[in-house]
Amino acid sequence: MRTLLSVFLVVGAVIASTAFADHHMKPTVADLAWMSGSWSGPAGPGTLEENWIHPVDGSIASLVRMTGGGTTSMVELIVIEEEDDTLVLRIKQWDPGFSPRTPNPQKMILASLEKNRVSFKATEDGGMSSLTYARPTDDAFTITVETNEGAKFDINLSRMK
Repeated sequence: MRTLLSVFLVVGAVIASTAFADHHMKPTVADLAWMSGSWSGPAGPGTLEENWIHPVDGSIASLVRMTGGGTTSMVELIVIEEEDDTLVLRIKQWDPGFSPRTPNPQKMILASLEKNRVSFKATEDGGMSSLTYARPTDDAFTITVETNEGAKFDINLSRMK
């Protein structure tokens, strides 16, 4: 009886650890809930705002706005979705008058996912080769952009109050 109980405990532990490992092998947008909120900070001569809504039903999204000098110079939509057992980011920007900067959104695929940090790599042509989001503290949000030309820079945002 004791041996049978031991076998059940071992099998149960293996099943539980396998289920836990399987869940973490397949990323979900729920893993990005830490991005939610409104963030703002200087970006070049203007101010960048990112407004991330909570993940629901396989997607998380952000409306982004660049302002300065009394005008809005750019609006951007970012959508991250669960696709093919990974996360896919699509990003599209518009100039004033809702004039698209590119015909189609740029597509990026998950490169790495850690606690409060996610990176995406471009899968097709666009303005960026990689994009990383991190939340080093509760009130800080950092975007690391790497351009196709190899330039890399951080945009440091703070929680909007």
